[in-house]
Amino acid sequence: MLISLYLHHLKLCSRHRCTRTARTLHAQLFKLGLSESQPLLNSLLDAYGKCDLIQDALYLFDEMPHRDHISWASALTTLNQANHPRRALAIYPGMLTFDALRPDNFIFACLVRACAGSVELRIGKQVHAQYLLSQFKDDDVVKSSLVDMYAKCGVPSDAHAVFDSISVKNSISWTAVISGYARSGQKSKALELFQVAPVRNLFSWTALISGFVQSGNNIDAFEMFIEIRREAIDIVDPLVLSSIVGACANLALLDLGRQVHALVIGLGYDSCLFIANALIDMYAKCSDIFSARCIFGRMHHRDVVSWTSILVGFAQHGRAQEALALFDEMVSQGIKPNEVTFVGLIYACSHAGLVDRGRSLFKFMTDGFGIKPSLQHYTCLLDLMSRSGHLVEAERIINEMPFQPDEPTWAALLSACKQHGKTEMAVRIANRIMGSRLEDPSTFILLSNIYAAAGLWVSVAKVRKQMTFMEVRKKPGFSRVGIGKENEIFYAGETNHPMKDEIVVLLCELDMELRRRGYVPDTRDVLHDMEQQEKERQLFWHSERLALAYGLIKSVPGSVIRIVKNLRVCADCHTVLKVVSDIVRREIIVRDATRYHHFKGGTCSCNDFW
Repeated sequence: MLISLYLHHLKLCSRHRCTRTARTLHAQLFKLGLSESQPLLNSLLDAYGKCDLIQDALYLFDEMPHRDHISWASALTTLNQANHPRRALAIYPGMLTFDALRPDNFIFACLVRACAGSVELRIGKQVHAQYLLSQFKDDDVVKSSLVDMYAKCGVPSDAHAVFDSISVKNSISWTAVISGYARSGQKSKALELFQVAPVRNLFSWTALISGFVQSGNNIDAFEMFIEIRREAIDIVDPLVLSSIVGACANLALLDLGRQVHALVIGLGYDSCLFIANALIDMYAKCSDIFSARCIFGRMHHRDVVSWTSILVGFAQHGRAQEALALFDEMVSQGIKPNEVTFVGLIYACSHAGLVDRGRSLFKFMTDGFGIKPSLQHYTCLLDLMSRSGHLVEAERIINEMPFQPDEPTWAALLSACKQHGKTEMAVRIANRIMGSRLEDPSTFILLSNIYAAAGLWVSVAKVRKQMTFMEVRKKPGFSRVGIGKENEIFYAGETNHPMKDEIVVLLCELDMELRRRGYVPDTRDVLHDMEQQEKERQLFWHSERLALAYGLIKSVPGSVIRIVKNLRVCADCHTVLKVVSDIVRREIIVRDATRYHHFKGGTCSCNDFW
């Protein structure tokens, strides 16, 4: 009778997530001598998990005198729900060795979910193999989990194969396989399955849209979202809104982002934590850091993602001191930073030349919070040293870090050598990586530019020959300027735009005023064997200048001009944009491949350090 009563209370505790009650009941069970009852301990373990008392749950699990399949399923579920899938996989061998238990269908489902959460395809395949050899090989719940796992690990064809073997396909398995194709960029296959799905509800729409956003098909995501609105599907879950806000951020479409924000408010989801976090990120990426800060300031509850989003936003906009001040405030409020937080902090130091602070943060990350530096952290530290001219220390970091340096790591050091005029060091490093397996076209261009700057035209020819052999093509430079709800894209050297004549006239007028103010074209980035006049002509036709002229002609006088560029803005265009901002008395915001530049009154927010 007493055991039944406590089982009832523990179930209520799990349902209502009563933290204090769970611990009180545990103490009572211990005092009453009921702490060895297997059903009670399993229920208590489940209650701790549902109440997010992870350490209490794991301590109880470790101290249990006997553990059965229910105990293991509860422990694994607790770790999965707490976003610790790797820990779930790490404790699983103990089930086989210490408790001599073989996994049942529930355990298999938990293990597959852990593989999906940690994107561990190799281990997932091993679990799949064990499942096929077990007596539970026809369990459709496990198969649905396998579909989700393969989809999240980027192998939708394997997900589809498992999906085909499910005898009774539910909406969850349909949604998982559709999401797998969408997030891997196989748009047509995702749409084909979506059209034949027996049920198309909000969750299947959300899977399709979020998959498109993750694979970079942001325009397609918007088209699907418009269809949701046309079909008047009730948005009872805000996850689809966070995906579409993310699409606005990826496209840097501020006006569209504001419209989506208005919809979020209209639907009553503006107080939702993860929606607010997405809006902070969106406004920051759309160059409206003021609105991002306002949303952050109005939040009643903030988690580590909230703090990290606004902190990274300030860092990208060149406001390093504000980012660092936010970090101090974050820590003082007891919010533990994560790996992304420190990437943003070191990035902020890198783009402001704060070498000592960056070094101390890198050390504090490990000593203060126990976060093991990843390759990305080392790359940010390397970038900090490189940008600040500490090239010897930067090279030492590459040689001593516990990771094999990847392509972006070498590219960061090479770019800094070029920027600081260290031609001999740049050539030595270029020679070192020339035989590596390079994939990014920008790295090949950087190598070519370094050899060209050193006058090593034979090496330039070798780089270009390798590019031809590997079918590597240089990304064409383009810039997009937003005028209200319209966006216009310009490519470098474009001469067939309908407003070409007006744009050229304005650029010529600006060029005359620039030269009157002492401007001299900086042709160092035009690394071709040609006359000075031809180099200057190439600079004149850079895409950001065409976008700027169009923006000045079409926008409301005095309004901010916002430009998105796919490549790093060159030194000459940076100078031009600074001076033009003073000539026309307008703020010009440029989001390039590395950061945001706010040009106003003849200066830039990056302080010429980018």
